Amino acid sequence: MPVKTKNPSVAVVTLNWNGLKDTLECIESVFACKYPHEMVVVANGSTDGSARVLSDLYGSIIHLIAHKVNLGYSKGMNSGLNYAFQNKEVDYCLVINNDVRVDKKVIKALVETAEKHEDAGFVTGKVYYYDNPDVLQTVGKKSHPILLNGGHIGRNEKDTGQFDTERELDFCDDIFWLVNRKVWENTGGYDPEFFLQAEDFEWQIRAKKAGFRIYYTPEAKIWHKESMKLGKASPLKLYYDTRNPIIAIFKHMDAEFCRRYFRHYFRDRVAIPIVRNLLKLRLRHVWAIKTGFLSFLLWLALNKAGLKH
Repeated sequence: MPVKTKNPSVAVVTLNWNGLKDTLECIESVFACKYPHEMVVVANGSTDGSARVLSDLYGSIIHLIAHKVNLGYSKGMNSGLNYAFQNKEVDYCLVINNDVRVDKKVIKALVETAEKHEDAGFVTGKVYYYDNPDVLQTVGKKSHPILLNGGHIGRNEKDTGQFDTERELDFCDDIFWLVNRKVWENTGGYDPEFFLQAEDFEWQIRAKKAGFRIYYTPEAKIWHKESMKLGKASPLKLYYDTRNPIIAIFKHMDAEFCRRYFRHYFRDRVAIPIVRNLLKLRLRHVWAIKTGFLSFLLWLALNKAGLKH
């Protein structure tokens, strides 16, 4: 077996939208990583002057992609991935949220796991809460017979070593994940249909259909501030949480699966949340759910002929 003479090349890609303070902390934690890497920062239509500050602070130390308008998560992140994979020809991209602090061994751990598995499309690890640094936010996601993408594994559990075994995952959150060049070449990046929310879920469906798998290593660790810009229950997030997961399902699953999903979805994602928010007089949230649902119906009407059901 030939011996590798150099480490696989890696670019770290993060997206900034009016989150300069968080992005600076994220960048500095990445710089502490011992594994050699490129750093790509996408300034996605920020209005707080963060692109200028990042350029002044780091110059050529990072590659800054500054968009004049907010392209959304998928298009914005794709611009960073395309630069890293096409222009720099790296083997892997580590995609991370900008509101995280990473462990200095995170790149090395992810790459080592990816290199063990020929079919690795994505590799992730332990995500802790930033304000509760020994409490887990997620170590992957379960599969679900109706929703397909199930709940977080390990959520709100104190880390006592219960997830210290490397393994394959059904799904995961892209708060951070190492993206293999092969999965990018085979499936493309994020689907631009998804401005934000469910973009990682949809890409994982495509990747798994193409034969790629998702792996977890307990040696890769980050600390996440969680929804710093949108807020955990903002109307904008609620709109896309209502709209996007069902579009991902209808794009890729068969008719029977979609029918089962829709019944569950309408009850739990539309009807019950609308009633609950009406009772609390949260009218903006009601409007977000209704318009998210109507946006899905419009999408379905426009795309029904092209669906492979």
